[in-house]
Amino acid sequence: MCQVRQMDATDKGRKATIKDVAARAGVSPSAVSIALHDKPGVSASTKERILQAASELGWRPNQAAASLSGHNVHTVGLVIARPARMLGLEPFYMEFISGIESVLVRRSCSLLLRLIEADEEIQVHREWWQGGRVNGSILVDLRVDDPRVPALAEIGLPAVVVGHPSLAGPFASVWTDDAAAIVEAVRYLAALGHRRIDRVSGPAELGHSVIRTDAFTAVTREMGLEARTAVADFSADQGSRACRNLLLAPDRPTAIIFDNDIMAVAALGVAAEFGLSVPEDLSLLAWDDSQLCQLTRPTLSAMQHDVFSFGAEVTHALFGVINGEEHVSHPAQSPSLVPRASTAPPRR
Repeated sequence: MCQVRQMDATDKGRKATIKDVAARAGVSPSAVSIALHDKPGVSASTKERILQAASELGWRPNQAAASLSGHNVHTVGLVIARPARMLGLEPFYMEFISGIESVLVRRSCSLLLRLIEADEEIQVHREWWQGGRVNGSILVDLRVDDPRVPALAEIGLPAVVVGHPSLAGPFASVWTDDAAAIVEAVRYLAALGHRRIDRVSGPAELGHSVIRTDAFTAVTREMGLEARTAVADFSADQGSRACRNLLLAPDRPTAIIFDNDIMAVAALGVAAEFGLSVPEDLSLLAWDDSQLCQLTRPTLSAMQHDVFSFGAEVTHALFGVINGEEHVSHPAQSPSLVPRASTAPPRR
């Protein structure tokens, strides 16, 4: 049950943070975290001063923080800014969540999942953490200069970012080398003889979209290829629309790379609309390599990513953060090319 904390008049309705407690007690935020989590590392007198400051500001060690003293984690939070109907069709998150659960079930822990609008996430995490409902959270779909990073770091939320360290700020992160994967995909298609290679990306503001787009632009320019990126939202509808627009261009591509599997599967239907044969007239390359890629006809070439293991790896990292371990951040295995029937040399 969420706690209702009384704030003093100097706070003017603002919730106290670890930085506020540190300033009042005359110590560092890390010392406050140690004291509130009842860990060794500060003297008894310093701890008493910190607890007194926390009491005066209305900050209370919540249920989640109290459990940290025994390294006993019960609930992990995950917030995803996706419509519920779309998430049910997205293989990536279904496999990712399964990987998370594979770790939690062995520790008798639970996953607290919320689907929200993008601008609601900070408040949800704040309520969960300060209300004692989670012991830590997994942060996904980071944007460049994401406002979640400073806001959640300020309240002392233990968290792991799924994304490149350049997006993570002070948080630990686990990531895949998206730039290297894009380069491998482009070089493979170029080796088949493709000179006009386009790409359908996810939302442009997402950090991994930016990384992939920059790498795609750089490698195609370096190799002297004609290339464009069309932006979609990972859904079949927008993926189809983006693919259709690329194929309507006078200099239509002979190969297209997609940022997920659903959009690549949808592109098979678009190719049929145009009377194009895959792969003779148009090569398609998917991303993540879910079961969908092997169920289509032709089967889809893909950048294979073990998303289940990735989810488990991220969860192990979060336990490391909660338990105070150092050097938790690390790269996961990068996506690798799996050629199948949807890619071939272009018609001459």
